Amino acid sequence: MYEFHKDKDRYFDMQYRVTKDYILPMLQQHAPGKKWSRVLEIGCAEAGVLKCFLEEGAFCTGIELSTHRIEQAKKYHEEALAEGRIEFVNRNIFDIDPEHDLGGKYDLVILKDVIEHIPGQLEFISQLTLFLKEDGYIFFAFPPWQMPYGGHQQVCKSKILSKLPYFHLLPSFLYKGVLTMAGEEQVTIVDLMEVKSTGISIERFEKCLRANKLKTVAKQHYLFNPIYQYKFGVKPRLQNSLIRNIPWIRNFLTTGVYYLVAPK
Repeated sequence: MYEFHKDKDRYFDMQYRVTKDYILPMLQQHAPGKKWSRVLEIGCAEAGVLKCFLEEGAFCTGIELSTHRIEQAKKYHEEALAEGRIEFVNRNIFDIDPEHDLGGKYDLVILKDVIEHIPGQLEFISQLTLFLKEDGYIFFAFPPWQMPYGGHQQVCKSKILSKLPYFHLLPSFLYKGVLTMAGEEQVTIVDLMEVKSTGISIERFEKCLRANKLKTVAKQHYLFNPIYQYKFGVKPRLQNSLIRNIPWIRNFLTTGVYYLVAPK
């Protein structure tokens, strides 16, 4: 189970397909006629998401802190790199001036499964707005922290823990103890404890948007995340409207959310 975390070709293809089948149609529906001339993805990994926007004729930039993953991305996008249609940057966004370092601002900034890994999310989202054109948009996709596998425990070596929902919600000392007793490697434990410290709920995310004067143009809450279609063969299903509107409770039953936001 979850071998796609190690199979980079499959992971790249899943990111491309979910963008083409679900993310791009959402953007086209809620920003009709908008031309995505310049697209930035933060935490782009191998840049499967950006492949979709390259096909749409956009100039793309991928920011990624992992040097290894940037090297992989360059292999996947060798032709586009040679043609000057995509670039990759191995720097923290707080150290980048978009006008000076990237040649300008962007029509669209994408964070797919990234914001839940970022400490200081309020300040981070504020920094994102500096990369936007006046009429630009930011797209977020993330799993609410309290959802069954919000701790990313599917990466565990233990077959039991990798399938055990909600146990990431244990107090930190108990959670770490369970991981240790199960024989998880120290690097995995450190990574999972970091995710526990940065996991974000729907309510906290929306509070960050309001604090940064960002309006929600569109949002989709999923009972079954669209990516599950390619991981497990489970068709996406939007969250029930009643559950979707119950604060806190919805986090436990919603496996993924999409938000398209813009400056007010």
